[in-house]
Amino acid sequence: MTVYAKFAHFSKKRGDQLVVDDLSFEVPAGSVVGLIGPNGAGKSTALAGLTGLVPATSGSATVFGTAYRGLRRPATKVGVNLDCMDMEPGLSGRRHLQICQVAAGVGRDNVERVLEQVGLAEHADRKVKDYSLGMRQRLGIGSAIIGDPKLLVLDEPANGLDPEGIQWLRQFLRGFAAAGGSALVSSHQLLELEHVADSVVVLKRRTMFQGSLAQAKAIGGGSLETAYFRILEDSW
Repeated sequence: MTVYAKFAHFSKKRGDQLVVDDLSFEVPAGSVVGLIGPNGAGKSTALAGLTGLVPATSGSATVFGTAYRGLRRPATKVGVNLDCMDMEPGLSGRRHLQICQVAAGVGRDNVERVLEQVGLAEHADRKVKDYSLGMRQRLGIGSAIIGDPKLLVLDEPANGLDPEGIQWLRQFLRGFAAAGGSALVSSHQLLELEHVADSVVVLKRRTMFQGSLAQAKAIGGGSLETAYFRILEDSW
């Protein structure tokens, strides 16, 4: 089994507080893995650790067998869209992606391809400040795929999407995995994860559950949402 991302006993402290404790799981090729948990559970810290934004206190978080910061031209291997990533509101959507394209070191043709792929071609010359939240989400995903990576790391990608956008995201993620890519998706929208995830990890500082979507749903009598609350109740 080819593994694109791996947490191995990853732990992170902030001051004296342990934010993430001994997190271990893998993201295999051709899969969508959902990372779920309550606010403050450590999900964003885990994703930041995987993408080189914060160092591990102990353990490791690696992509393609190495630390993210050790990758050459990382945007061509790992596409990242985290909540902490801001966009310049005065730029157009096209200009934003052009800057991402230059930073990724890929061809200019990628910009128009991505605009079409995320459904923003008709709005490419509008300024980001005039985009809806859903359009900014699409642009954020476009930023992540500009380098044609094999692994996506996405934080709450469904936030702000209308029903059409949610349907597009489902098809995009499943198509990405079917083509051999993988996605690690942090989300509070459990019903949506049921449509796209192959496996789930429930995190509340430490790992409460990890396994296939079918295994998780079995805990909840066929519902991921019910399983989620049962798993968290059992953790007290």
